[in-house]
Amino acid sequence: MIEPKPAIQPEQSGPKPKKRRFGGTEAQIRSALNFYKVMAYLTGAMLLLLCAELIARYGFGVSLFAGGTNAVTGQPFGFGFAESEPKGVIGGFNISTSVLIVHGWMYVVYLVSNFRLWSLMRWPFSKMVLLALGGVVPLLSFIVEKKFHAQVEAELAANPQASKRY
Repeated sequence: MIEPKPAIQPEQSGPKPKKRRFGGTEAQIRSALNFYKVMAYLTGAMLLLLCAELIARYGFGVSLFAGGTNAVTGQPFGFGFAESEPKGVIGGFNISTSVLIVHGWMYVVYLVSNFRLWSLMRWPFSKMVLLALGGVVPLLSFIVEKKFHAQVEAELAANPQASKRY
């Protein structure tokens, strides 16, 4: 005769530790980490430059130009700040607008680097949101990069077998 077993099994000695797995090899993770680090610093620097440009444009009404013709005097314009509205320089290269465009595209590449690191580390989605905010909030990319760089290094050191794929 088969003896009946209780519906609830007794606890084993202590909870089993959760086995940590990464989405790639250690070399892939380190490559993603280095790419993220470079993009975090570049995007953070461009964001600070963007903030300075926005203060100049909306606080003082000037934009940074290179070349062109002074709209008031008709003289050649070299390099410097000129009125934004009405246009103080005609036909010059608007460096202020270029900063906006370059930062926008760098942020897209920064998001790609975030996604690559996030997916290889298999972190929760909340960390992806925090990584993405680094390119939007001034100075945050430098802080977040330092924090996550240390965390990746610690996780790689604590789980040497987690990145073995085969």
